[in-house]
Amino acid sequence: MADPKLKIGITQGDTNGIGWEVILKTFADPRMTELCTPIIYGSPKAAAFYRRTLAATEECSLTEIASAEEARRGKVSLVAAGPQELTVEPGHPSPEAAHAAVEALRAATADLREGRIDALVTAPFNKETVHEDRFPYTGHTEYLAAELGGEPMMIMCSDLLRVGLVTIHVPVADVSRDITEEKIVRSLSILRRSLVCDFGIVEPRIAVLALNPHAGDGGLLGREEQETIRPAIRTAAEQGILAFGPFAADGLFAGGGYARYDAVLAMYHDQGLAPFKALSPDGVNFTAGLERVRTSPDHGTAYDIAGQDKADPQSLRNAIYTALDIVERRCAWAQWTRNPLQRAEREKSGRDVSVRDLPDTEKEAN
Repeated sequence: MADPKLKIGITQGDTNGIGWEVILKTFADPRMTELCTPIIYGSPKAAAFYRRTLAATEECSLTEIASAEEARRGKVSLVAAGPQELTVEPGHPSPEAAHAAVEALRAATADLREGRIDALVTAPFNKETVHEDRFPYTGHTEYLAAELGGEPMMIMCSDLLRVGLVTIHVPVADVSRDITEEKIVRSLSILRRSLVCDFGIVEPRIAVLALNPHAGDGGLLGREEQETIRPAIRTAAEQGILAFGPFAADGLFAGGGYARYDAVLAMYHDQGLAPFKALSPDGVNFTAGLERVRTSPDHGTAYDIAGQDKADPQSLRNAIYTALDIVERRCAWAQWTRNPLQRAEREKSGRDVSVRDLPDTEKEAN
């Protein structure tokens, strides 16, 4: 069972999207506070607006606090972040809503970086409008990499499937030249390490997708498979990574071949996310390769249903569950890979070590 002492920060996302709806629906279930101590970053005014519009949020009582240090177990806390006097217009993208989303993210990220929260779960925002709000990033992933350090990889995960991406938010026209042998090998290394440390898989097997239809048909439909992807797989194998392929994407997903592997490495965004979302509609977006844990639901702002009490909170719930699991697996991995004599002494004494017991240096390593 998850440790209820773990503090999970949750950003409000776009105040005109479904972020607040799925947050309030999630924490209307009192069992959620038995798993963690949730801290929401956002606008009390937006929270009040959506509480009035939703039918199932009577049980979601928010406790306003000044900082994450004031959060208490058993309570759903709210840290006011961003503009507090804003106009909430469900279904309508606006610079005001974008600014509110960015400021909530900045506040939560600062607390994550300083260790005041143990993991971050981000509700969706509109990439176009936040980019206009002096936010020079193409998404959460790129922003968090700049703020937290590390080499990020987007991994979509569910009980059925895990998909990592070589390229993330780049135009399709640029994908081919953005893919290099070195980048694929590095992506395989990041993905393998995450599968071991974050998902607890002892020796993961990774399927690598081709870029072109039919895996290039021997060069007739493109030479990236022969000149870049196959050499990368061979290099990765020399480094001890169990990588296989390249496989034609349609065949691997349609034929169920993905089930024979612990993860799939896709070359670009829609190549991996389209089949993932079709197979796992309530999946989770996890940013691997960072020093801290961040997850998010796998859906967007959903302006078409915002404010109508139609949003399904299951993906957000799954994002919280996944964040908790990964924090605890990283803690366990830090214990098992530390000095074996120290570990033997701890086992002999019978002491159970939690993430909050780790020395500061090991917390930073997670």
